[in-house]
Amino acid sequence: MIVHRDYRHAADSIIKIYNDKIEFYNPGRLPSTITVEDLISNNYKSTPRNKLIADFCKNLGLIEKYGSGIQRIIESFNNADLPVPEFKNISEGFMVTVFTGDKLGDKLGDKLGDKLGDKLGDNQLKILQLIEKNPYVSLSQLSKNIGISQTAIENNIKKLKELGVLKRSGSVRSGHWTIISNNNSLKQ
Repeated sequence: MIVHRDYRHAADSIIKIYNDKIEFYNPGRLPSTITVEDLISNNYKSTPRNKLIADFCKNLGLIEKYGSGIQRIIESFNNADLPVPEFKNISEGFMVTVFTGDKLGDKLGDKLGDKLGDKLGDNQLKILQLIEKNPYVSLSQLSKNIGISQTAIENNIKKLKELGVLKRSGSVRSGHWTIISNNNSLKQ
């Protein structure tokens, strides 16, 4: 947080700890040339905001390589079978939200109503659980993790979209999934 914050803003860096997540907030949004999608897909050129601090931390061995942090975070969370953190510009800063693995089933259950849950098959529930963990998961990764063909994944996703439970945003390569919880068939 020390390396990335914008010291021109008087706001504090904030860490909030909840039962099911931890939020890290730092003053200073992403540069206008970098979107959150670019950041996650590693489709950007890293330019340290605080070059002197970044160089100091790199010389101490605290930074492995400029611009590699987000990818290492995502990989570490995937390897630990934890939900991928959420990254977003918010107010005049940037927030990273880390979700605990323990509440994942409850979180998904809270989004889906009992009535709708009865309509979903086991594979569809598994797809939603994997998407809840990693909104950037690919069809081939879903196929591999669930153990069914990619065509079967596509058919299940089509059904989830028809039910209004799931939507895709962005491109095939750098887009992400969103589980929708604000329609009439879902519990709020």
